[in-house]
Amino acid sequence: MEAISHAGSVLGVLAKDGVVLAAEKKVTGKLLDLSGAREGGYGGSGEKIFLLNSNVISGVAGITADANSLVNYARAAAQRHLFVYNEDIPVELLAQRLCDLKQGYTQYGGLRPFGVSLLYAGYDPHYQFQLYQSDPSGNYSGWKATCIGANNGTAQSLLKQEYKEDIGVEEAIGLVLRVMSKTMDSTTLGSEKLEFATMTLDATTKQPKAKIYKPAEIDALLAKHDLAKKDEDAEMRAT
Repeated sequence: MEAISHAGSVLGVLAKDGVVLAAEKKVTGKLLDLSGAREGGYGGSGEKIFLLNSNVISGVAGITADANSLVNYARAAAQRHLFVYNEDIPVELLAQRLCDLKQGYTQYGGLRPFGVSLLYAGYDPHYQFQLYQSDPSGNYSGWKATCIGANNGTAQSLLKQEYKEDIGVEEAIGLVLRVMSKTMDSTTLGSEKLEFATMTLDATTKQPKAKIYKPAEIDALLAKHDLAKKDEDAEMRAT
């Protein structure tokens, strides 16, 4: 739990027509090779936000090495379900599968629990869009809006004030970005510090559509919501 409380925060908001996830990246540096995130197939740096299945994305906070192991386990569980039942795994069932594994690690000597919390954002035909959070203990719960990681108390209180029941995805994106700008450690929001993803329904096929944003798309999104980092040199010249 201590490792999680120091990790970059991950924020999830459930809207009536989608789910929005945003995460603060802690591992940043000029020498990091981010070409995979920029030009790679799916976007994201592979540090905070992962695609678990075509209908579920997850954000992780805590020990990232533990998270990689759990993400692989979840992906295998989702594919097994698809193979056996010929349908995407329901979101809660996937959360349960992962939590069963996490709980097992709390009850035997010689093992340590996974030091990671996850947010699961997904869609299934049974309960439509859903957002779940799970702890190292194996507990999980459904949320309308929640935050894990550093400064999660501040984020939760902001979300309590601003969240509305019938919020749409566009509004939810604005809300998530506003809350992140107030709770992140760094003063400026930029694609090098932020990961972003949405789960919506494709307008034509009516199938769940997961989108993990690439750095250029995140910058465009921030500019659209007037949260992009200012050009300090230009400001200096103006003054």
